[in-house]
Amino acid sequence: MLYTLLRPLLFKIDPEVAHGMTLNAMERLNKMRLLRNTQVVCQPRTVMGLNFPNPVGLAAGLDKNAEHLDALARLGFGFLEAGTVTPRPQPGNPAPRIFRIPEAEAIINRMGFNNQGVDQLIENIKCSDYRGVLGINIGKNFDTPIDKAVDDYQTGFQKVYRYASYVTVNISSPNTQNLRQLQDAEALDHLLGQLKSQQDRLAQEHGKYVPIAVKIAPDLEPAQVESIASTLLKHRMDGVIATNTTISRNSVDHLPVAHQQGGLSGAPLTQRATRIVYQLHSLLQNAIPIIGVGGIMSANDAQDKMEAGANLIQLYTGLIYHGPGLVKEIVRAVCAQPSQLRSA
Repeated sequence: MLYTLLRPLLFKIDPEVAHGMTLNAMERLNKMRLLRNTQVVCQPRTVMGLNFPNPVGLAAGLDKNAEHLDALARLGFGFLEAGTVTPRPQPGNPAPRIFRIPEAEAIINRMGFNNQGVDQLIENIKCSDYRGVLGINIGKNFDTPIDKAVDDYQTGFQKVYRYASYVTVNISSPNTQNLRQLQDAEALDHLLGQLKSQQDRLAQEHGKYVPIAVKIAPDLEPAQVESIASTLLKHRMDGVIATNTTISRNSVDHLPVAHQQGGLSGAPLTQRATRIVYQLHSLLQNAIPIIGVGGIMSANDAQDKMEAGANLIQLYTGLIYHGPGLVKEIVRAVCAQPSQLRSA
């Protein structure tokens, strides 16, 4: 109810400024102990060897530097994902770089992995009291040549390993030049081979196994999805996240700001992302768990993702349009359903 009243005011402010204001306000309320802990243990499940109290998570991008984990954890999420973080700090693309399309409940962003660097993210995690499941999403710096991208992912993976419940390899953002080339068969095979070898070494060094998930784009042709699924199986990856934002404008090209460059998220992405989840599920046959994300704007959207084959789901743009109450709405809907426990 409160967010319904506040949203018109927030939507009069630049989207990036409003984003920062909202997170900072939540942080202050949490420090004043005015945020209630609303997390619900509901249909807990084991996925990637990790125990999730409920299957509804926060997608990467909202808390890039892991600065607000304690406050976000009180919204009812079963897990959080921070990042995308790069080895070195970088400012991202020039502003303005976020554009709302309220008529379609959509957002276009071209942030460009703006973040304070992996070392600062680790310091922020150390200062946090959050002890739930934490994913850390890693990427490459914008000025690292694509043929050297593996080095950045290995650097990020090594540094966050000790602090992550799982690590997401982001190869699907449309806002870093040539990044999506890493989804091509040969490049992906090389990247995942190197990371799995590193995972084995780090598991021995730290005495714990940290799963790796790969985040893919929604703009892939069926043959490309099939190729990616084959590579994921070959390297025994721990999870796949479907999907990132889309470069398509098919359903919004008639609306203001739709011409802006960047990735489109929100309601126009819903069906496209769900189709990728469904295709992956049919190809992977439960051998690799799927985290469904993209256009989850309601409890029905969440159920559709899970019926398509997602073991877990993540939210982002739905929170912008419907507020934190969306988390509780979806968790309640999941609780009300007969148990369809998906463990993988």
